[in-house]
Amino acid sequence: MAHDRQPPAAVSARGWGWRHASRKAWAVDGLDLDIEPGQRVLLLGASGAGKSTLMHALAGVIGGDDEGEQRGELRVAGRDATNARGVAGLVLQDPDSQVILARVGDDVAFGCENLGVPRDEIWRRVAEALDAVRLDLPLDHPTSALSGGQKQRLALAGVLAMQPGLILLDEPTANLDPEGVAEVRDAVARVARTTGATLIVIEHRVEVWRDIVDRVVVLAPGGGVMADGDPDAVLRARGAELSASGVWIPEFPPPVAQRRVAGSGERLLDATGLGIARVRGTRIAAGIDIGLDEGRATAIVGPNGAGKSTLALTLAGLLRPAEGVVAATAVLARKLKSSSPIEWRSKDLLTRIGTVFQDPEHQFLASTVRDELAVGPRALELSDREIGTRVDGLLERLRLDHLALANPFTLSGGEKRRLSVATVLATKPQLLVLDEPTFGQDSRTWSELVSLLAGLLDEGQAILAVTHDADFVAALADDEVRLS
Repeated sequence: MAHDRQPPAAVSARGWGWRHASRKAWAVDGLDLDIEPGQRVLLLGASGAGKSTLMHALAGVIGGDDEGEQRGELRVAGRDATNARGVAGLVLQDPDSQVILARVGDDVAFGCENLGVPRDEIWRRVAEALDAVRLDLPLDHPTSALSGGQKQRLALAGVLAMQPGLILLDEPTANLDPEGVAEVRDAVARVARTTGATLIVIEHRVEVWRDIVDRVVVLAPGGGVMADGDPDAVLRARGAELSASGVWIPEFPPPVAQRRVAGSGERLLDATGLGIARVRGTRIAAGIDIGLDEGRATAIVGPNGAGKSTLALTLAGLLRPAEGVVAATAVLARKLKSSSPIEWRSKDLLTRIGTVFQDPEHQFLASTVRDELAVGPRALELSDREIGTRVDGLLERLRLDHLALANPFTLSGGEKRRLSVATVLATKPQLLVLDEPTFGQDSRTWSELVSLLAGLLDEGQAILAVTHDADFVAALADDEVRLS
């Protein structure tokens, strides 16, 4: 029957590899791996090692022949992974990309409906799944009103309702506040215990999942498996080596750039009595006073749904204040008639305020990484030579040089994030507004990104960052704004 619970699924790979259509290098290659039914595996590896590619392949959503080519064999529950529909359930990095329908109950039911589960059985499963992830909301609650943490639990509930034999989680806690991380992890642990399903989870930060999994598999950047075994044994015996390759090992924290302690420079932007709203008329927070200075980094912190991204976009001149004033000083508004960033043209913003959105894909415009980095400098009408110098420098600094001709949309989550930061750096704005700048980074690329930003602060640029990353705040922030 279509509506029976799937038994725990085995996974096997023999010489398996996948290459994107636009690439010379294989994203994954020569992979040999066996995972027993019911095992709980933490999948590690440097940014770009092919972790998400493997997950998408196991879920049967990697794309057809027009999107790339594969070789070798990949099987789920004894079947070719491309034909194992309904056996695997996948939760992605980005909560927004998985919300499909307007109401909570309908969204959780969507997968079951596609599998042909009988109607009465669907709604019994929906209630069970929402209970399992502790999302205690009415079935008609609008999905548009959910915070990031709630959306991630909703996505997990949708997968659980399908009762798959294989649960695949791709950085399910990357955009969550610490409370949300614990909620999602605990929900997964409960589900793994009660269903016995096979679990594979990708996470750069090992300590979140260390006590829940019974095995760690580390993908090697060039292909194949770098380490495999009991979590404590692997992390103890290979910790230094794994850390050097980019895996976050608590005992081997990444090096942090030392900033030259610069005094504050000139004031660039003042917000007074600021009220913020994503939708006009629906105020999220009010009475906010902030000043941003050259050479200083300000972190906006607080729980999911508190309005951090909305505040950042308002200060960046991309959303109109609900009340109060955002005013640039003469230093930032030089040669412009208005001191209000919301009144500026996009070309005026390019060299003054550069914004990196929470979802990197929202700002990609070109078909190659190199062309993407040239978009801003071209809009400034710089010479070809100057554009080439800036682009080459950023490609190298952010470890994207080997991807210069790749399509931005085929990059890994961490690579997309580095590219989105680089596109803004290419126009050298005085104020950088970054929403979750370290999302999806391995420890090595995290360290390099923090070092790059520290250098910009030393040169007098200002940074405003929305973040849940306590390590990032400790490394760079001079000031902290907490929204509740």
